[in-house]
Amino acid sequence: MSIRRLPETLVNRIAAGEVVERPAAALKELVENAIDAGSTRISVRIAEGGIARIEVEDDGSGMTPADMALALERHATSKLPDDAIEQVTTLGFRGEALPSIASVARLTIESRMPGADGWKRVVDNGALVAEGPAALAKGTRVLVEDLFARIPARRKFLRSGRSEYAACLDVVKRLAMANPEVGFSMEHDGRRVLDVQGGQDRLARVAALTSRDLASNSIGVDLGRGELHLGGVISLPTYNRGVSDHQYLFVNGRPVKDRLLVGALRGAYADLLARDRHPVVALFLDVPASEVDVNVHPAKTEVRFRDPQLVRGMIVGGLRRALDEHGFRSVQRPAEAALAAWQQEPAAPAPATGFLFGAAPRTEPAVHLFGADIAPPSPDVARVYDRLVPFASPAPLAGRAEVAVAPPPQAEEHPLGIARGQIARTYIVAEAEDGLVIVDQHAAHERLVLEQLRAGMAGRAVPSQGLLLPEVVELDEPTCDRLEAAAPQLAALGVELERFGPAAVMVRATPAMLGTIDCIRLVTDIADDLAGYDAALGLNEKLELVAATMACHGSVRAGRTLSVTEMNALLRQMEVTPHSGQCNHGRPTWIKLAMDDVEKLFGRK
Repeated sequence: MSIRRLPETLVNRIAAGEVVERPAAALKELVENAIDAGSTRISVRIAEGGIARIEVEDDGSGMTPADMALALERHATSKLPDDAIEQVTTLGFRGEALPSIASVARLTIESRMPGADGWKRVVDNGALVAEGPAALAKGTRVLVEDLFARIPARRKFLRSGRSEYAACLDVVKRLAMANPEVGFSMEHDGRRVLDVQGGQDRLARVAALTSRDLASNSIGVDLGRGELHLGGVISLPTYNRGVSDHQYLFVNGRPVKDRLLVGALRGAYADLLARDRHPVVALFLDVPASEVDVNVHPAKTEVRFRDPQLVRGMIVGGLRRALDEHGFRSVQRPAEAALAAWQQEPAAPAPATGFLFGAAPRTEPAVHLFGADIAPPSPDVARVYDRLVPFASPAPLAGRAEVAVAPPPQAEEHPLGIARGQIARTYIVAEAEDGLVIVDQHAAHERLVLEQLRAGMAGRAVPSQGLLLPEVVELDEPTCDRLEAAAPQLAALGVELERFGPAAVMVRATPAMLGTIDCIRLVTDIADDLAGYDAALGLNEKLELVAATMACHGSVRAGRTLSVTEMNALLRQMEVTPHSGQCNHGRPTWIKLAMDDVEKLFGRK
């Protein structure tokens, strides 16, 4: 077969396969053009998810009739003043969007510059069908109708109108979030679904486009490294979602879905969230144009950095520091549905007894829960540790309050208050100065153990406990190879093991803080983690995640009866431990019921 030149209409349809894969992609190109035109207000109207109709109207600079004709030609753009493609500062610059859309739909463009008459051009699936004067205000209006109507092979692969609408809404949200100085409105099938005013600051725009709860459950990020700057908001680990659709990432004001940035975000929240949970974030990364290539994807949704390790290290390190500084925080307010479930019932008469809850304490041997103390980060914290009471008092029946043998501590001295009892042998109830605190003992202790293990990885070795009889664990040979390679790092976590033949390892010691545990199960879980985590992670990053598995093995279980002394010691250690506001899976370890809410339950307010 001889070589032939493809016709212009076919070339445009091929380009449309890259640029206009669905209505949301066409909408993205049109809104980006409106932003680059210097608009202060952009209105979007779609029908049937954008399949039947997409209309974008702006108040930007507008176009002359000659410019309008040129804009419908391939590779014609006003956004690239010279040949320095690496210095692009606009959103779109390929010059393929409008002719590609016009080749697979009916496209109508109306535009007017200040002080000039308006003009209109209509292109139907690549053919110019009409042009002439148009009456409109300054700016541009683009109408796309019947997308892929004449290409049934493409149209049948579109999703339902509802799904395509969700994709269109996501596109507009991301572009509106990146451009808070511009006002945006959006209508779907005649119903207003989005309306934000221009001139907002970045944080206000993010809150307006996400959830109102994010403002009270987020952390601001503002850090720089050389010419790189990272800003935005990230959610507390306890405020998370089941899908990653609520992660908004921007590079130089351009919305992206880049694997490097997503991986860095996952690394920053490692051991703070369960694997199937995702944080809510809006991050804006500004880098010099010479340090990033934005032209590696036809739709410009991916970028390539000159120094990817620098960018990844900045994101992971910066977000971890921000989370460390707010690690004590948790999602504070219980759900309204939970408050509504409280019932007012008449109280039964209290029995005549010297104990608060009518049950005398029974004597049980005290159990050491936490192992070695975490090194306090400051002298003030050291004074808190000095006040900790040794675990030597007997455990009362069902964790109820005990007869005081010493003046009880004052609740106002401690953020998490003073323990007053235990519910269902799972939750610690404490009285704080400003409310009632409920602590999940298993989740809280799991976090404390993990932070001790992480301290061991940072150079302060975790105390180990030698086994009277070493335990042999039989595994397959590749798994033993991985454990043998990680043995020096595992020793820092308190796990001492060595190779014992081709298909077994011998465990000689385990972390003292974990107490008596099932060595076979522990080593098997560690081996599974080393094999299962992303191959792109380094050994140290994998061990960070392995530590979370080990912490779960050694934490205080739900159903364990604690003495009041043990409860208070747990609360005090939480107050000085990073990330104690959430467990290793991102769930809150404690919640607070404000005194105002308590009084409302009893009709006092």
